[in-house]
Parts: sequence; C-alpha cells; structure tokens
Amino acid sequence: MKPKMDIPALQAFVSREFPQLGDDFLIEELTEDGVRVRLQVGKRHLRPGGTVSGPSMFSLADVGMYLAILARIGPVALAVTTSCSIDFMRKPAAGADLICDVRLLKLGRVLAVGDALITSAGQSAPVARASLTYSIPPK
Repeated sequence: MKPKMDIPALQAFVSREFPQLGDDFLIEELTEDGVRVRLQVGKRHLRPGGTVSGPSMFSLADVGMYLAILARIGPVALAVTTSCSIDFMRKPAAGADLICDVRLLKLGRVLAVGDALITSAGQSAPVARASLTYSIPPK
C-alpha cells in the first residue's frame, strides 16, 4: 500500500499532536511494509545500571507501530493500542540509540497487527521484540 503520509508529514503530526514526546523519536525510513524509527537515548531513558529502561523500549515499539499505521491510513489521531506483548532479550549498549523496525502484518478496516524488532545502535542482535495490535476508529 502506497503511503498517505511521508516522513516530514509524520514528524509534523507527532510534534503537533504529541508535543510531550519532544525530539525523542526520529523517523529514519518508510519501508514497503512498515517504518524504521530511532529513539534518541538521553539520561531520562536510562534505568539504574545505565541501560535503557523497559518503558522506553515499549514506547519505541508503540510509537513505531502507530507511525507505520498512520503512514498508510493518514492522520488518524485516535488509532489506539489494544494489545502489546514485548520480549526483552538482551541489554542494550550503554547510552546507544535504539532502532525499531516495524513490519505491518495486517492492516484492515478496524484492526492493524504488526511486529517491532528493536536493536541497539552498533549491535546486530535484537534487544527486544514486540507484537502489537491497534484499533482503527471508524471513518
């Protein structure tokens, strides 16, 4: 499906509708079936021990899925997460940004299902994997 929103339109939408996210997330690429998003890791994302916190990794997967959906259906602010399962597999590199590759598996009229694979910049092995379902409001 051809995207309805490009990267600048997605970034503008997020800045306008979710100013609390600040500049944490950078959309790097729209792919054929998803999106690549970077979490620009700062001190507020770290937990004791200097590694990125689980809630920060969850946010990256969730925002990535949201952006992958919006890129294809347009600016629907009320699309919401209905389910998420996340596996934390290994410790991210200390202070390194996280990269999330989201792949949409199904994009229907009312539900979207996708996978998110999170890696730590400079490492090839994934640090987390999430499966997400979103509800898309009726038009």
